Amino acid sequence: MKGLVIVGVLLIVLGLAGLLAGGLTYTKDKEKADLGPVDITVTEKKHVPVPPAVGAIAVVAGVVLVVAGMRRTT
Repeated sequence: MKGLVIVGVLLIVLGLAGLLAGGLTYTKDKEKADLGPVDITVTEKKHVPVPPAVGAIAVVAGVVLVVAGMRRTT
């Protein structure tokens, strides 16, 4: 596989994930206090919204890159 095809497939997957999930959610651990042998940590969930237009553009761009990469190899 050429580099264009790989990047295109990644854009398609990420674009579809953004469209279906509406964004990215990740967790972040923070150490709040250290009281002797006891460590208190807080887990925060953060959500980064991805607009549907950005997901659609990523999918279209991915398809274009895959087609361009396939044409080059033939």
